[in-house]
Amino acid sequence: MNYGLLDSGKDPMGTAIYDYFTKGRAGRLRVFSPQFDEDEIPVETLFREYDEMPELEKKALEMAQGRILDVGAGSGCHSLVLQDMGKDVEAIDISPLSVKVMEESGLKTRLANLFDPSFIGGYDTILMLMNGSGIIGSVKNMESFFTRMKELLNPGGSILMDSSDLKYLFEDEDGSMLIDIAADYYGEIEFSMQYKQIKGEPFKWLYIDYETLNFYASQFGFKAELVYNGEHYEYLAKLTMIV
Repeated sequence: MNYGLLDSGKDPMGTAIYDYFTKGRAGRLRVFSPQFDEDEIPVETLFREYDEMPELEKKALEMAQGRILDVGAGSGCHSLVLQDMGKDVEAIDISPLSVKVMEESGLKTRLANLFDPSFIGGYDTILMLMNGSGIIGSVKNMESFFTRMKELLNPGGSILMDSSDLKYLFEDEDGSMLIDIAADYYGEIEFSMQYKQIKGEPFKWLYIDYETLNFYASQFGFKAELVYNGEHYEYLAKLTMIV
């Protein structure tokens, strides 16, 4: 697993977040992938308030309890809602500019990589939203991920994670699946981003179907629960550490 932090000169999303926070506007945050056409993330959506959040995210924020860790928090929009709810939340990100924005927003935050062994825990809820499974990168990293979660969670603690099943991208008109079973898992996607002249390094992002997530959770000491199933293949899972 990669324990690194982002260099501010190769941090397109963090720069876009910082621009929007300080100037009230931002340019195009472009997303590239060899598997898909070029896309764009509207930067203002990274600053959404509770009323603007999808039901999946609202459900996760309501369920989060105890000492909460918000992973890959970005602008800190979820942590701000949790803080307003009176909950105990700490936000982390590998982007120094994102962390700077969160600090200036009044959040308890740290520049940290979830997989860095020097980052220690004691959390009751680990929150991983905006396709939070993506940070795992690959199904081959599932054992390392769940081992790390056991180090960070208090006994009986839970992960609240959302993801999407990308199988719909491979469905033929007759409903059959056009997936190469000899290839890597179909939800492993490579992305890169660009904001203005700032280009980020390519990274792997994992979209995982619930059945596969449930299988790995059971293998590594967690109980999975499907708590929200959306209309567009997205879902929210609660993964509770078995004591």
